[in-house]
Amino acid sequence: MPGDDQSIADAIRRQEERLARDPASLAFAQLADLYRKAGRTRDAVALCRDGLARYPHYTTARLILAKALAAAGDLDAATIELAAILAVSPKDVQCLRLAAEVHRRRGHIDEAVQHLEAAADLDPGDRESRALLGLLRSTAPAGDAGGLARVLNDDTFTTVAFGSLCLEQGCVEEAAQVFTRILRKDPEHHEARERLETALRARQRRKG
Repeated sequence: MPGDDQSIADAIRRQEERLARDPASLAFAQLADLYRKAGRTRDAVALCRDGLARYPHYTTARLILAKALAAAGDLDAATIELAAILAVSPKDVQCLRLAAEVHRRRGHIDEAVQHLEAAADLDPGDRESRALLGLLRSTAPAGDAGGLARVLNDDTFTTVAFGSLCLEQGCVEEAAQVFTRILRKDPEHHEARERLETALRARQRRKG
């Protein structure tokens, strides 16, 4: 929204002025996060890297860097930063959630599940992580042998074409299950990775 854009622009100006007055300030992290929110991911990454060169243990800045890298599509670099955070702060729930997202976008479903499980265990009220776990852990419930559930458990239908058909019909959870199964076999399947993200975005829109 235009109002939000102006608000972020004003906040960026204030933080830039603050940092100009005190270049050694930790305010670089706040400014980098504002750059990220404004879509200036390249600026956010550069500012975080510069600041972390001086304050390598500033976890908040490293998380902002990981977010900016993920937003820019540099998932490998984001993974490295998230691993560095979790090595010293394994119970950082926000980091665990982002790590789950990044691994999922890379097609590494089992790693995504591990991070979601850890986040959900640390925050029992984290409904979104639990809902995503329901989609990523497995396919249709084993006890349900009828209808679409039976089809989903049949490897014959574990194809991008069938998943796309489910998506077109509005069966977004089922589509996500199909693409997840494909990625468990082939994490580098680019189309399945893209379609899984499309299914999850459609699910989010449906939830409102």
